[in-house]
Parts: sequence; C-alpha cells; structure tokens
Amino acid sequence: MAQLNVNGRVVDVDVEPDTPLLWALRDNLGLTGTKYGCGIAQCGACTVHIDGAAMRSCAVTVKDAAGKKVTTIEGLAPDGRLHKVQQAWIEAQVPQCGYCQTGMIMAVAALLESKPKPSDADIDAAITNICRCGTYARVRKAIHRAAQA
Repeated sequence: MAQLNVNGRVVDVDVEPDTPLLWALRDNLGLTGTKYGCGIAQCGACTVHIDGAAMRSCAVTVKDAAGKKVTTIEGLAPDGRLHKVQQAWIEAQVPQCGYCQTGMIMAVAALLESKPKPSDADIDAAITNICRCGTYARVRKAIHRAAQA
C-alpha cells in the first residue's frame, strides 16, 4: 500500500512500489485525463506535475512519487474555473484529436510557472511533448496568449 498526495488529497493505492505512477492514477484512482502514449517518457501524453515540475508519469514509480505533491489535469483548476492555459487552449482552438492535449497543457502550465513570459526559444526547449496532429503553431499561440493573461 502506498500513500500519494494527488490533487490536494492524500490517498492510499494498493499497488507494488515499482508501479508506474501513470497506472496508479488511471487504474486505481480513476484519473483518466493522464494518458498513456508511449510508455518510455518520450511523447508527454502522461505529463503531470510532481512538486510543481512537469514529469512524465509513465517513468515515475509510485514509490518515487510518495511524499510529493502530484497534480493531474483534473487538479489543475481546483476552484472550478479553467486554468489560464486551458482557457487559452480553447481560445486558440488548439486540439484536433485531443489525445496529447492534457499532457501538453500540464507541461505548458509548469513552463509558465517557471517562466511567466517565455520566448519562442524557451518554449522550444521546455515543451517536448509530441502532437501527432501537428498543432504546434496553435500550441505556441496559446502559450503566448496564456502568458499575457
């Protein structure tokens, strides 16, 4: 049994310590906004915040996440209002299929916490999530929009 702090709630999950955090979130806690994409921390569909940093949850074990604050897309806007990145995503009409978007939004929210006014170079360096639909121009537009909010 492991204890996790997820979206401001301390929860017990009955999994092996080496279970990827992704599966504990999805299968044990029902937080399906965090997506499985590649399983090798390359695509970013599974991005969550761990102590405020964007991390690929498929590559973080439950044991490594224990005692840290985990935020998923479901916890990004705890007061019921959209996070500024979520709002910018809607306004810029970023998603096509939408599969990668929750991970992308989480990566962008972490970027804006550390760099409130990122340059294009900052965005290129920090946002390495893969979008198979190729919505990168709209992603960049939404990031700059959110930075101005």
